[in-house]
Amino acid sequence: MFDVDPEFSNTDEWYHSIPVDSRPRKDQPFYHLFAESTEQSPYVAYVSEQNLVPDEDDDPISHPEMFEHFEGMEDGRYVPRILLN
Repeated sequence: MFDVDPEFSNTDEWYHSIPVDSRPRKDQPFYHLFAESTEQSPYVAYVSEQNLVPDEDDDPISHPEMFEHFEGMEDGRYVPRILLN
C-alpha cells in the first residue's frame, strides 16, 4: 500500500462497474496498492478495507512504480520517498 483515502474517492463510473452483490461500502478506507498476479502484469489496485487480504509472499515487491513512492528497504520495511512540492 502506498496511499489511502479515508473514504471512497474514485469515480462513480468505477464504483458502478463493480457488481452490486460485491460492491463495497463507500464509508470505509480505500487503499492504493501495488498488485501482481500470474494472470496479469503489475498494476495499481484501489481496494476497500473490507476486501484487503494479507500477502503471504515474502518476496520483495517488483512493481515498476515502486521507486516512485519508496526509497528502498530498511529493517524489513519499505522507506517512503519524501516528495517536496
